[in-house]
Amino acid sequence: MARIGVVGVGRVGAVLAAAFRAAGHEIVSVAGESTASRQRIADLLPGVSVTKPTAVASSCDVLLLTVPDDMLGNVVSTLVGARAIRPGQYVVHTSGRHGLAVMAPAAAIGAHVVAMHPAMTFTGTALDLPRLKGCVFGVTVPPADRSIAEGWVSELGGVAIFVPEDKRTLYHASLAHGANHLVTLVAQAMEMLSAAGSDDPAATLRPLLTAALDNALNQGDAALTGPIVRGDLNTVRAHLAEIAIDSPTTLPSYVALAKATADRAVVDGRLLPIRRNRIVELLDAALLATEYATPARLPHVPQS
Repeated sequence: MARIGVVGVGRVGAVLAAAFRAAGHEIVSVAGESTASRQRIADLLPGVSVTKPTAVASSCDVLLLTVPDDMLGNVVSTLVGARAIRPGQYVVHTSGRHGLAVMAPAAAIGAHVVAMHPAMTFTGTALDLPRLKGCVFGVTVPPADRSIAEGWVSELGGVAIFVPEDKRTLYHASLAHGANHLVTLVAQAMEMLSAAGSDDPAATLRPLLTAALDNALNQGDAALTGPIVRGDLNTVRAHLAEIAIDSPTTLPSYVALAKATADRAVVDGRLLPIRRNRIVELLDAALLATEYATPARLPHVPQS
């Protein structure tokens, strides 16, 4: 069992520390200064010492760095410069974007470096702990330490996939595009439903979106349905007109996603290129209209 220290007790750090503790590891100390961090420590890590980052790093065998991506390089350099990181110590970060290069100063003095990113969204509460079961962790690690990193992931209930150093950013972009932008998309859809008079837009969307997500994960582009795939130009025109009036802030994302959908439907063979071009022409023209466009202002594109 390892003696683990945590620098950056945000939503991810607090939950992973609690999970490691439940697996039998000792959380020797943590560093977290914000009110939210202190509350997470009280809730998830009661009794654990709270101290400065250099003291945390000096006190542990495994140092878990769960700081924001843009701070990670500076934190590593600072801790190495303060001689808080030592040869033989394991230094693990949870950034999705970064691999091992960001921890070069630690590796240069003989520390073992590991990138171990959970592909999960976190609340920073105990609700997250059961969600780690089956969670995929994107791991980048030198070959000599591959088994120990895989063991840590297994102890957390997760599954390790090994991501090459030069593909970390693409790996992270895929997760952000799928999860973060999904939240934006769903929030916009609920906004539009509210404008259409729905008292409970979430209840309206939940069964539809659950089925759509399951179908997409199982079938990919074959799961596409709706007016774009059918080539229903007049339906798309009507959508654009109503969105421009009642939910204009969602128009750019509707247009962007509709164009991407049309392109994928052509590749999938279910939308003729000529129909795709007419749909894209209409979508592009809609963005050139004023922010509060009316149906009369939207250009007419012949259906055939």
